[in-house]
Amino acid sequence: MSLVTTRLLWCLRQPRLLKNRVLSYSTSSTPRITTHYTVVPRETDSRWKDVPMERFADQADVVIVGGGPAGLSAAIRLRQLCKEKGKDLRVCVIEKSSYIGAHTLSGACIEPRALDELIPDWKEKGSPVKQIVTEDKFSILTETGRIPVPIFRGLPMHNHGNYIVRLGHVVKWLGEQAESLGVELYPGYAASEILYHEDGSVKGVATNDVGIAKDGSPKSTFERGMEFHSKIVIFGEGCHGHLAKQLYKKFNLRANCEPQSYGIGLKELWEVEPAKHRPGKTEHTTGWPLSTTTYGGSFIYHLGEEGQHLVAIGYVVGLDYTNPYLSPFREFQRFKHHPYVAPLLEGGKRIGYGARALNEGGIQSLPRLAFPGGLLAGCSPGFLNAAQGEGNAQRDEDGHAGGGDCVRGDRQRCHGRDELYQIRNVRPSFHSPLGFYGGMMYTGLFAWLLRGKEPWTLSHGAPDYARLKPASECKAIEYPKPDGKISFDLLTSVALTGTNHDHDEPAHLTLKDDSVPVQRNLAIYDGPEQRYCPAGVYEFIDTEDGKAKRLQINAQNCIHCKTCDIKDPSQNINWVTPQGGEGPAYDGM
Repeated sequence: MSLVTTRLLWCLRQPRLLKNRVLSYSTSSTPRITTHYTVVPRETDSRWKDVPMERFADQADVVIVGGGPAGLSAAIRLRQLCKEKGKDLRVCVIEKSSYIGAHTLSGACIEPRALDELIPDWKEKGSPVKQIVTEDKFSILTETGRIPVPIFRGLPMHNHGNYIVRLGHVVKWLGEQAESLGVELYPGYAASEILYHEDGSVKGVATNDVGIAKDGSPKSTFERGMEFHSKIVIFGEGCHGHLAKQLYKKFNLRANCEPQSYGIGLKELWEVEPAKHRPGKTEHTTGWPLSTTTYGGSFIYHLGEEGQHLVAIGYVVGLDYTNPYLSPFREFQRFKHHPYVAPLLEGGKRIGYGARALNEGGIQSLPRLAFPGGLLAGCSPGFLNAAQGEGNAQRDEDGHAGGGDCVRGDRQRCHGRDELYQIRNVRPSFHSPLGFYGGMMYTGLFAWLLRGKEPWTLSHGAPDYARLKPASECKAIEYPKPDGKISFDLLTSVALTGTNHDHDEPAHLTLKDDSVPVQRNLAIYDGPEQRYCPAGVYEFIDTEDGKAKRLQINAQNCIHCKTCDIKDPSQNINWVTPQGGEGPAYDGM
């Protein structure tokens, strides 16, 4: 038996060690897939020998990574405090999308409290936050029917007083408010590297290099990224940020919290027939088509866009599911054919699609937020109220709280943290001995009546990637074919995202070991990456001789949802940033 074969067999018997050890990127029997320099070092690649690697550096007072709700709220609050205290800090926001809001995707139904505190006159300033919630519904779906559940004030799904928005448009508006206060916005620049001082504190970030060929070699157009140095860096990358993952390890930020638990949210934007449109109506469901052992549910929001009859419809599936044959995308498509849901969409037109991972771990999974030279804000550490289905209020609150910290040097308590404590047991109760219906009853009793004052905190248990069962222990799921009217295939859907990547650059979906997808994931779990990805990035195809399978990564399809990095049972996939300005181009998703 060869040394390579012996080593692979050992790795297959030690799945838990893969996440702690970076293995070689390919073997003699496995075709090379990964060419990214984070896996294949340039120092050992002769093609990079004489390439100049100096970078230009710029100095700021505060650098914020991520131009989402939290990052922009932090920037706005910083400049407001500067004005109040007579200071002048240079605040820079680095955003990987081509324009502010292009990578933003959420339901979204937002609580305006944080906005009231941040920009009290937001209504007078032309904010796109206009459609107040007028009607709430919640249902448990069976395969053919619906069981209505009353929504009382205080329950997580009670949305009266909140607003239905297209969050990408809100983020774009926040960017305009930030610029008016003197914040410098840099869309199209992807922060790819954390820089450190000699004492180990964060010094700043560097943007990614451009002009690298798919095989990892430098093109004639190669240019180094740019360094941004600052006194403090706020990381607001969103859920499962690739830089935040590095910070967790370096500063041991997750030492006193549970592993984060995630969901994947898939969303479509529809133009419906005018007679079916009810602006201000919000509706949530749980139950069918998911089994009682899988956490998830839907949202249906009737937007109030002038001259348009728009409905945002989406589905969230907890990524702690156990059946490797489950496809969140196809569950969503099947859901739309339910007898209660389909009539709304019949005669309508789908105009948007997207997907994004979201944090569901709550306060049990919040890491330490501050570290030498920086802090975490918003969805990056996990400020999202999963029981309510939305987390935009928490993201904004944590963002402008973080902005205040930079000036005051303290850590103020925000409303979002209190809310997360109140609903801390809702999510894990569904995977306790109580089960699905017991979890529903628990939510009503403790989250509503007792406001989370029970003297215990439930655990989420094992991390999401460790939950999958071998395919041999599970039943394959037969999904109906899409009809092209209400349900659609994956590639047709991805076309609506506007996603774009240079075809001649290294895949930003990197593998620590190129042999693992076939030797372990396909062999044991029947290749779950081809199902949990909502964009068709991962595909197992025949080898040239037709005797085996190999993994093909269609990186150009990636919509930056991060699901693969989260759910990969081998923890072999590491998502890194592609060139700045690439990825989806959502319009108000």
